[in-house]
Amino acid sequence: MRINLKHSIFVILTLILFPTYALPQPQKISQEQKLLTSMHSISSNVLFDYVKELCSTKYEGRLTGTSGYNASAEWVISHFKKWGIKPAGDNGTYLQAFPNPYTLVFKGSEAYLHIPFKEKAELKKYYQYEKEYLPGSTSDSGEVTAEVIYVGYGITAPELNFDEYKGLDVKEKIVLVEREVPISPEKEPEEFMKWRPYSFHQYKVKNAKDHGVAGMLYNYGPLVNPNCTYLKNFILTYVGNTVMEDIFTGTGRKADETKKKIDEMRKPQSFKTGKIFTIKNLTENHPEGIGYNVIGYVEGTDPVLKNEAIIIGAHLDHVGMCHVLMPGANDNASGIAVTLGVAEAIAKCPIKPKRSIIFLIFGAEEQGVAGSEFYLNHPFFPNEKILCFINMDGVGCGDKLRALAAKNFPDLWNYFEKSNNKYIHRIIEPTYFQNIARPRLDAAHFMGKNIPILSFSAFGAISYYHNSMDTPETITPEIMEDLAQLIFMAVMDVTNK
Repeated sequence: MRINLKHSIFVILTLILFPTYALPQPQKISQEQKLLTSMHSISSNVLFDYVKELCSTKYEGRLTGTSGYNASAEWVISHFKKWGIKPAGDNGTYLQAFPNPYTLVFKGSEAYLHIPFKEKAELKKYYQYEKEYLPGSTSDSGEVTAEVIYVGYGITAPELNFDEYKGLDVKEKIVLVEREVPISPEKEPEEFMKWRPYSFHQYKVKNAKDHGVAGMLYNYGPLVNPNCTYLKNFILTYVGNTVMEDIFTGTGRKADETKKKIDEMRKPQSFKTGKIFTIKNLTENHPEGIGYNVIGYVEGTDPVLKNEAIIIGAHLDHVGMCHVLMPGANDNASGIAVTLGVAEAIAKCPIKPKRSIIFLIFGAEEQGVAGSEFYLNHPFFPNEKILCFINMDGVGCGDKLRALAAKNFPDLWNYFEKSNNKYIHRIIEPTYFQNIARPRLDAAHFMGKNIPILSFSAFGAISYYHNSMDTPETITPEIMEDLAQLIFMAVMDVTNK
């Protein structure tokens, strides 16, 4: 082999005089670039697949306590295991158990109005399932036919000089009841607190039962609602405007005007409607039910800061079968999908969080936000060591986001606003959260424990709530991707400050 002496000398001199020029050096990847790579690994296609999975019939609408919910919890756990997220539940598992009675609803419900027709004859107007009525998800099984008595909000409050049952014989009758109370928590917060205990569904059915009522028509949607109390021999059905108008027809009153009069005068407007109604439900109560939260965590790398934590979470449950499948795509398979997207990105990111991050998947949000309440009374991390809780509830429908409590916690919100302005560029509406009404979000319980919160939801498109139309077809996958990427970047900023 012949050696080109001139070429060899040239190469040697080049290496000596221009070493960095002769041998290209590997570029150093900045911390931000590494974070951005992890951020962009979050895919709308994957998140949408999560939603479709959770809406499948095998999970039966994910009512907490049922085998369908338990199967969905195990599905979440399988991802935590795959990504190396550590268990933080009972006895080294990912599951945290808590008591959770539940009721199954079967096909066979009816709701109809008896209409007098000629002498000693009548017609029956049957109402449409889901469109005009829904069986109560905590109703006992049975049938009742009786006169309907309108009792406004169904309140007996002697200390407020307000009793909507006073002077009425409602024994073995059906009462027609409005939701909430005649006081607005936004307009009159101090006055509302006196009325707050009477705004709960549980109070309204118990007060009716205590007055000897056999059944209740609840002007609530109609929506599927397992957040109520099961009472033996008490039949509960949810109705909407059609039933309200039919019952009020011929009474000389109008439903909306009567309710408005209660609100303005703060005086009961109860009366016998003279209408005969039948409600029938077929159910099965399970007082022995057990619910589960799913808890995993990524331990912080800093020996001191790892003793502080950020919680990211959403509720896994929906309202089950009533008697048809209620898929719960937006509420709240979307929130779980975003949580999983963030969890995988954090678990695989080469930049490790200095503080610990807890991924908290709640059960029984739909049954009185019971899972989050139980967790806060039995926390994995001391509550006083939690920097913040980031919640997702209904984040799948629309092209805009709402950040509940952002105005309550501006320092926390600043991280998310900064990340959005720099990386995501979505319209996000920051709002104030008064948090004095009955708790409707898991985040409300955390705020009650003085833990800073942000609770995200999406808006800007048609969405459905607590019915069979909340399906994957209504979901906007891109909004979930943007929210997951935003939370990832903002949380990594918070955890490493």
